[in-house]
Amino acid sequence: MDGVVAIDALVAVLAVSLLAPVLVGLLPRLPVPQVVLLLAGGVAIGPSALGLSSPGDVQVLADVGLGFVFLLAGYEFDLRLLRADPGRRAIGAWGISAVLALGIATGFTAVGLVESAVPVAIGLTTTALGTLLPILREHGLLHGRFGRYLLAAGGVGELFPVVAIAVFLGTQSRFTALLSIGAVAAFAGALAAGRHLLREGSRLSTVVLLNQHETAQVTLRATMLLLVALIAVTDQVHLDAVLGAFLAGMVLRHWVGASSPTLESKLDAVGYGFFVPVFFVYSGMGLDLEAIAAAPLLVLLFFGLMVAVRGLPALGVYRAVLPARQRVQTVLVSATALPVLVALAEIGQRNDLLSSADAAALVGAGALTVLLLPALAVAIDRPAAPSAGTTGSTAASGERGVGPGTGS
Repeated sequence: MDGVVAIDALVAVLAVSLLAPVLVGLLPRLPVPQVVLLLAGGVAIGPSALGLSSPGDVQVLADVGLGFVFLLAGYEFDLRLLRADPGRRAIGAWGISAVLALGIATGFTAVGLVESAVPVAIGLTTTALGTLLPILREHGLLHGRFGRYLLAAGGVGELFPVVAIAVFLGTQSRFTALLSIGAVAAFAGALAAGRHLLREGSRLSTVVLLNQHETAQVTLRATMLLLVALIAVTDQVHLDAVLGAFLAGMVLRHWVGASSPTLESKLDAVGYGFFVPVFFVYSGMGLDLEAIAAAPLLVLLFFGLMVAVRGLPALGVYRAVLPARQRVQTVLVSATALPVLVALAEIGQRNDLLSSADAAALVGAGALTVLLLPALAVAIDRPAAPSAGTTGSTAASGERGVGPGTGS
C-alpha cells in the first residue's frame, strides 16, 4: 500500500462526512440513509464532477476505513449465533441464495450478458452488515429475538461471500486470504497467551486497566495496531484486509468479554467518527458513472436479482419463527449490499476476472439497495416492535445493549 494523503483533498472529504449526518438530522423526512449521502458527496467532489478530490488522495485513510467497516461488523457478530437457530437459518438462506446466484450467473455468461459467472454470483449473495449497523441500531431493530436473526443473516451474508471471494478470485487472492486467516489465527493465539499475562492482579494487568482511558487509551491503540498491521501485511487492500478485519473483530469481541461495551464505544467514535465516512466518500469518488449510465438496465437487473436471490429465500426460511412483517424486513436487510461489492469489484478487475462494466453495474446496484431497502425496512417497522421484542429476551440474546442512536 502506498500513497500520500493530500490535505486539501481531505478537507473536502471531511466536509462531506460532516454535512451528511447534518442533512439527515435537519431533514428527518428525507428517506435517504447517511451512507448514500456520503457516496453522493464523493461523486460530487470527485473527478466526475467538481474535481476537488480523487480516490488516490485519501486511499490510505480509506483502506483503514474499509478495515473498520468490517472490524466493527465482525465485532458485532456473535459466533454463538451460528450454533443457534438464527445462525442455522441464516446459513440455510445463504446456501439457497448461492445456488440460485450461481445458476443465474452461469446462464448470463452463456448468453453473453456478463463475462464471468463466479464474481457476479458472489456479488448477488452479499449483505452489507457493516453499512446496515448504524441504521439498524439507530432505529432499535437489533433488540431482542428479531435482532438476533437480523445479525445472523447479515453476518453470514457478509462473512461467507468474503471467504468465497478469497477462495475463487485468483491464485494470488487465495494466498493472501490464507495469509489474512493466518494473521488472525496468530492474533488469536497471542490474545490467548495474553490472558495469562493479564491475569487479575498482575503488574501488566494493572497497567492496562489504569491506561485504557484518558490520554493513554491502551486498548484502543492496540486495536488500531491490529487493524493497520493486518492491512499492511496483506498489502492487497479491500478483499484481504476485509477478511482479516472481519475475523479479527470476532476474535477481539470474544477476548474482551465483559469489557466489550467500553471498547465498542471507543471503536464507534474512531470508526464512525472518522475512518468509515472517509471510506464511503472515497467509494463515491471512484464510481464509474459513465459505465453505469451506459448500462442502466444491467444495474436494474442486478438490483432486482439481489432482492430476489439474496432476499426472497428469507420468506420461506424464517416462516416458522418470524411474523410476516419481520420476514419482509429480513428480506430487505439481507438484500442490502455495498462494501463487499466494492471489494469484489476491486479484486475482480485487478485479477482480470470481472469487466469494468459488470463491476460498475454491481456497485451501482449495490448503491441502489443501500438507497432504497433500509429505508423501506425502517418504514414498515411498528414503533412498538422493539420494546415488544426486548421483554425478557435481551439477556438471552447475548447482545451488548445496543440501542437506538448509539452508532451513527
